[in-house]
Amino acid sequence: MRTEAIFRALSDPTRMRILRLLGSMELAVGEVAQVLGQSQPRVSRHIGILCDAGLAERRREGSWIFLRARGDAPLGNEILDLLCQAERVDEEFAGLCAADRRKLSEIRSAREQQAEQYFADHAHDWDELRRLHSSDDEVESALRSALGDGRLGRLLDIGTGTGRMAELFAQRADHIVALDKSLAMLRVARAKLQHLPADRVELMQGDFASLPFPADSFDTVMFHQVLHFANDPSLVLTEAARVTREGGRIAIVDFAAHHREELRERHAHARLGFADDHMAGLLAEAGYDPDQPVALEDGELAVKIWVARRIAAPARKAM
Repeated sequence: MRTEAIFRALSDPTRMRILRLLGSMELAVGEVAQVLGQSQPRVSRHIGILCDAGLAERRREGSWIFLRARGDAPLGNEILDLLCQAERVDEEFAGLCAADRRKLSEIRSAREQQAEQYFADHAHDWDELRRLHSSDDEVESALRSALGDGRLGRLLDIGTGTGRMAELFAQRADHIVALDKSLAMLRVARAKLQHLPADRVELMQGDFASLPFPADSFDTVMFHQVLHFANDPSLVLTEAARVTREGGRIAIVDFAAHHREELRERHAHARLGFADDHMAGLLAEAGYDPDQPVALEDGELAVKIWVARRIAAPARKAM
């Protein structure tokens, strides 16, 4: 029985400490071992018991395995609340948890330092691109306006990069999945987003051409300066439409069509922006009804924001 497995999982103080940690943020197996001062194989055995009981879940990201508490599982939130109460009344458990949090703080600091180093190493490339278009503040303000004031429901941020869009819309979304193909960028995003509730934001590795989600999973799908990396934008948008619920929306921020060929070589852009009629056709073919685009044209490269609502299944192309 699941209830017996839960109580068996909680019968060991180490597993209680692990679950208390995972309730605060997503962690790699090696990081949990580092906090607890135990070997990774031993920690993995404890984690296996927690996962078998449905209290935690694993997710592979390249060669790393990340863990998170499952508040959505039966009794999940109740167990996390119980551990919080236990820390208040049990001095010994409270002391162990406090020591764990101190070590966890060191891990967070290390993540932030790694992120800062990554930004430093790539600052020249990003600054070069930023000089070509409207400021980030202007683009973000225009995107907020284009999406209106309503709730965003379950939000999928495709190509999350530094995690900025997930951070920007965290208060308006019920749950955010921040997806990126690059492990390096996911580690940057994880450092940036670690102050957000662990049960509200999920980071995942994946490819925008083959999204690892079932159909109709999200209310809002977002591409922020990502679609120009797609060799086949039609395929990518059709895949985005597959995971967008009927009535849900897609928001695309990208460059208007331009002729800066050097961006192909220096920044791996597969597409030199998008003309409005081209984007409207791509969205309609995927099953979206597009709004009028928003233009920010105060830079060498104009930035466009396209928002569209999911209305139908993607049209099939003639063979």
